Amino acid sequence: MSARMFAIVFGVIYLAVGLLGFVPALRSLPADAPPITVTSGYGYLLGLFPINLLHNLVHLAIGVWGLLAYRSFPAARLYARGLAVIYGVLTVFGLIPGLNTLFGLTPLFGHDVWLHALTAIIAAWFGWKAVEPVPAGTR
Repeated sequence: MSARMFAIVFGVIYLAVGLLGFVPALRSLPADAPPITVTSGYGYLLGLFPINLLHNLVHLAIGVWGLLAYRSFPAARLYARGLAVIYGVLTVFGLIPGLNTLFGLTPLFGHDVWLHALTAIIAAWFGWKAVEPVPAGTR
């Protein structure tokens, strides 16, 4: 899979997740959910992943960025590198009490930690290891 394919696949995934976060029937709020300041849309997507309005908006932005990055290899590589750094930082924040709600703005704890870590690892591979495919017949 190329960096461009990574950008389109992850763009569609994050766009879909962002949209699904706005569906109340897919969101639940367990009794032991940590308090956050931005409570609009706060809950656990599919009962597993903590989200709120800001979290959903970030997912939508990441998704749109991926769709736009699909246009060229350099843009797709930059998208992958950006995701690797951003989601790497979010993974670390999710492990630190106090930062795991990004100062009360959006939840970064629970299952989000491993999901952010997985995104960062995959994105790092496509951002730094993937090479631009050479069109057939140009060698």
